[in-house]
Amino acid sequence: MPVRSEHPILLCADELQDRLEDPTHILFDCRFRLQDPAWGQRVWAEAHLPGARHADLERALSGPVSPVSGRHPLPDPAVFARWLADQGVDRDTTLVAYDETSGPFATRLWWLARWIGLRKVAVLDGGIQAWRAQGGLVNGEMPVFKPGDLTPAPDDRLWISTKRVEGIVAGVDRGTILDARHATRYLGQEEPIDRVAGHIPGAVNLCYLDTLTPGGTFKSPAELHRSFAACLGDCPPEHVIHSCGSGVTACHTLFAMELAGLSGSRLYAGSYSEWIRDGKHRVETGAVDG
Repeated sequence: MPVRSEHPILLCADELQDRLEDPTHILFDCRFRLQDPAWGQRVWAEAHLPGARHADLERALSGPVSPVSGRHPLPDPAVFARWLADQGVDRDTTLVAYDETSGPFATRLWWLARWIGLRKVAVLDGGIQAWRAQGGLVNGEMPVFKPGDLTPAPDDRLWISTKRVEGIVAGVDRGTILDARHATRYLGQEEPIDRVAGHIPGAVNLCYLDTLTPGGTFKSPAELHRSFAACLGDCPPEHVIHSCGSGVTACHTLFAMELAGLSGSRLYAGSYSEWIRDGKHRVETGAVDG
């Protein structure tokens, strides 16, 4: 089981309530809907946790889409760091990200912040729904703050490229691709977003929602550990590569592995939408044998 660190990566609503007046803590509202990209901005403007800044998936937490990228490529680390600094973040800041429940958009910000070298980063367990259920205050006030100063120190060992995935699929490199999409998309039974249905050859499936309780909070570390063990067998965490449609929900299962004490897994940043981009890569449908 994971050791409780000085800077926990998951905070419950009560814990955040105790920290809310701490000026070194900055909250980010990451709510987003793929079907309605403007929704997150609207609901943030209507009501958000006190002082929370808005972090839009496509404008802040992703870079520009290119002819060879997936749907949500990583932002340029200098651009992302400058955006955080404009929100008042510096090296002493503790970032707390939330979305509707314990969702993938908050964990996307968590992963990006860790990637550029920040370590005081946490996710609000259960998101704004849990916060409201505990009687937490929300308001529509626009936060007022001074810009910070932040220089990124990206650790590119935390993610892998399509070329590296090609090596895994070919058996040249060691690794297990963990696909975080819904089972119907993984199996190729439906594909509402990308133009080709199926999954990366050899990938195994654990939907990101299966890491959550019915109430939208993360399962216990012990439960998560059992789920990953059942899915991955004896594959060591450092050989697990998280994938999804575009590299967003993959951050969620990577975060859940960290909660389970299984540290060291990596992100396939381009994910399935980049894998199929040029039409040259093989895909599979159905479940993996064995």
